[in-house]
Amino acid sequence: MKIYKKDQYVQIEDNNRLYELEVEDWDAFINRENLYAVVKAELSNAKQVSDEKRFKTVDAPIGSQEVWAAGVTYKRSKEARMDEAKASGGDVFYDKVYEADRPELFFKATSQRVVGHGDYVHIRKDSTWDVPEPELTLLVNSKGNIEGYTIGNDMSSRSIEGENPLYLPQAKMFERCAALGPCIYLAKEPMAQETKIEIEISRSGTTVYKDNVAISMMKRSHTELVEFLFRECDFPKGVFLMTGTCLVPSDDFTLQENDEIKITIDSIGTLVNTVQKKR
Repeated sequence: MKIYKKDQYVQIEDNNRLYELEVEDWDAFINRENLYAVVKAELSNAKQVSDEKRFKTVDAPIGSQEVWAAGVTYKRSKEARMDEAKASGGDVFYDKVYEADRPELFFKATSQRVVGHGDYVHIRKDSTWDVPEPELTLLVNSKGNIEGYTIGNDMSSRSIEGENPLYLPQAKMFERCAALGPCIYLAKEPMAQETKIEIEISRSGTTVYKDNVAISMMKRSHTELVEFLFRECDFPKGVFLMTGTCLVPSDDFTLQENDEIKITIDSIGTLVNTVQKKR
């Protein structure tokens, strides 16, 4: 089941049928236990609409929730971070994080800095090496239960992070630094381990990078990441947690303005964004 948000309305796609509901409080709507079963039950009173009435554009599926992220959850990510930090002597930290019991978790964005499907993401003007990071993103309710999934794009400045690991906040947090969407995917069971994440970056109509990976390549489980996040933090409206990336372009690649980023995850769909610099 997929939920799409547009203003105060949601459209729910289930069993090849499309339903529409008016939702006064998005935060309350998504921050419920057993969200799949609750929304499924609500469809009996929802208005069924034709495909011609499908939203032409959609909002990022976020209200007032924070977005957090996990780092170095894939071996390829560890290797890339070690390469970029080698000159500063910070490479050893990423190896230690990958092997440690405690995962790397960091604050990524407020909803103000999050964009949705079809919108622009930013690269920093003071950065020379920028990449998107395609990530399966968890919707976690206020009680710490994983209730749904979406696609996340964790925009990152590798040149700034590579200067010094302590610059991570500047490398990760800026205007339009994250994209979520196009929907929230609800399912009875956790995402299958064979679920694939794919990214394609196009420049002037030509593909300049494309790759995919199964989420089974993650070292840490989703529940493990959530447990650490909730140890000392409360999220009264729920939270979105990006789970890390394994798809890293070669070191000679950097994003340019007007590049198109397409991230596809099985069962969820495709998140598309275009690159700009802040004016």
